[in-house]
Amino acid sequence: MNLPNTLSLLRIVLAPVFLFLLLSDSPVYVFLSFLVYTLAALTDWYDGRYARKYGFKTIWGQFLDPLADKILTSSAFVGFYLLNRKDPEFFGSSEIIPVGYLAAIIIIRDIVLTAARSVQELRGKQFRTSMVSKTKTFAQMTFIFLIIGSLALASLFQNTALNAFLISYLHSIINYYLLLLITILTVASGAAYIFESKPEQNI
Repeated sequence: MNLPNTLSLLRIVLAPVFLFLLLSDSPVYVFLSFLVYTLAALTDWYDGRYARKYGFKTIWGQFLDPLADKILTSSAFVGFYLLNRKDPEFFGSSEIIPVGYLAAIIIIRDIVLTAARSVQELRGKQFRTSMVSKTKTFAQMTFIFLIIGSLALASLFQNTALNAFLISYLHSIINYYLLLLITILTVASGAAYIFESKPEQNI
């Protein structure tokens, strides 16, 4: 097994570790969840760079890398849903669509369409990254780091003005509408794949 595939497997292993730490009642564990997720995200950047530099492009890697990415991001959205279940004020209290539905839409879209793309790649088709897909991925990752970063800082600075500010943001309607926007982008990128899918099109 080459290094990029090993790093992809590491991301899959780190996903449940991150989720366990995030949902812990321990401030230290919550902060560690941010570090674990950051480490996992860095392995994604590094294995792609390494594979391109040294030509490690395998069929197994083409399947494993995007799957590992989606498992990692899905673990974050599962965590956000469970945090909302534990504290209904998380994401505010004026939901247009329940947080659980939004998280489910994102997770199902990402895993199902990524699996579909992987099957097509195993059959020899090549895909390029569409602009809507790039925007969706950037928005998802930015949002995830915004949430877990805010939780990490809040856990470090208990009983401070910074803690109060961060908790206020996490409990605000602004946070909910950002999640709603992420969901809309995710659905839009999925629709673009379904209705415009052809060789050289990515999801």
